[in-house]
Amino acid sequence: MSRITDLQKNLFGGSTSNARQFGMISTLVAIVLLFQIWTDGLTLTSGNLIAVVSQYSYILILAIGMLMVIVAGHIDLSVGSVAAFTGIVVAKAMQEYDLPWPLGIVLGLLVGAAIGAWQGFWVAYIGVPAFIVTLAGMLLFRGGNQYIGNADTVPVPEGFREIGAGFLPEVGPDTGYNNLTLLLGAAACAGVVWREWRARQTRREMGADTAPLWVAGIRLAVMIGVIVFATLRFAGGRVGTSLPISGIILIVLVLAYSFYTRNTVGGRHIYAVGGNARAAELSGVKLKRVNFLVMMNMSVLAALAGMIFVARSSASGPQDGLSWELDAIAAVFIGGAAVSGGLGTVSGSIVGGLVMALLNNGLQLEGVGSDMVQIIKGLVLLLAVAFDVYNKSQGRFSIIGTLTRPFRRDDPGAPAAPAAPASDPDADKAKVAG
Repeated sequence: MSRITDLQKNLFGGSTSNARQFGMISTLVAIVLLFQIWTDGLTLTSGNLIAVVSQYSYILILAIGMLMVIVAGHIDLSVGSVAAFTGIVVAKAMQEYDLPWPLGIVLGLLVGAAIGAWQGFWVAYIGVPAFIVTLAGMLLFRGGNQYIGNADTVPVPEGFREIGAGFLPEVGPDTGYNNLTLLLGAAACAGVVWREWRARQTRREMGADTAPLWVAGIRLAVMIGVIVFATLRFAGGRVGTSLPISGIILIVLVLAYSFYTRNTVGGRHIYAVGGNARAAELSGVKLKRVNFLVMMNMSVLAALAGMIFVARSSASGPQDGLSWELDAIAAVFIGGAAVSGGLGTVSGSIVGGLVMALLNNGLQLEGVGSDMVQIIKGLVLLLAVAFDVYNKSQGRFSIIGTLTRPFRRDDPGAPAAPAAPASDPDADKAKVAG
């Protein structure tokens, strides 16, 4: 096998978990380079990257929860309204009842859990389709937001604003960078190296083939290079800014939910339900419980996203959360999820969300009007999925096909089922005669 074939198989389309995301990442890189040239270098400046994370972290948080909903075969149209409703409840509690802001965060998460339990009950135990339940929830909680807030803005205290507008603090000697961000980047590099080494050790212990060492080296070099570049950008912002606190929350959620969906029984049950609910139930999966928890989890993450947005905006208002559900759904589908459920990854959804965020940011930097931004985003979503589906139908390279390959039943790498033995006509006749 040639080195080029080795590189293509193991780096871009191989069996390792890191390689599955490279197709979508290449799309993200192309968008970044396009706007970097178009905006004369503004896209990759420290200030702009920090602003992108701060402005769109709540959408990426929604995308994590929406992925699990879509993988389970449902859809949630209420996330924007749930976020807005939670935001006004928390803001009112802190303003009128002097609730300390840490307890305000706890209150918001409890409100999200209660809303999720309400919607999950109708979906899982009553059997009402999630589309109808969450459409009703979108109207119900949007009206609740305006009723509680009297269609007015409600400010939040300074401490609460840190979760949406705060940054990692400056500590240690003056290095010209934010030291905590540098330490976080170093830890990320060490984590990537350890994960690669551990994956190779595990495959050796199982007797499975491993990628050539030089391919692993290239993969590590690319990933570490991206981490170092991002670390220096976020650590090198103007004094007082660095990696946003909302970005830290997002990173923690991505790591936690990636582990849960890939390495736990509960996570695999979500994929089983989305792939074939009846078969999953016959296999012992508690269908109602999975659907209930998926809907409840979505509302909790929507509540968190709403609080982060309110904290960044310094106040809760009646227009919060408008069209958030559409951005979250777009991020999940661009990231490789299947409309019918059963397919998708957390990392793919985050990449899809970044594609939409950087596209929106680049158009704004160029002064494109909000009307044209919406038109372009809609066309990009439609064309990206249509182009990928066309390539897949023609047997060509497919980004979504690459992302979903490890979950497909028709994976060419999977062992073929043994052929059924041919029946003996004489034996069949003897059975009939007997």
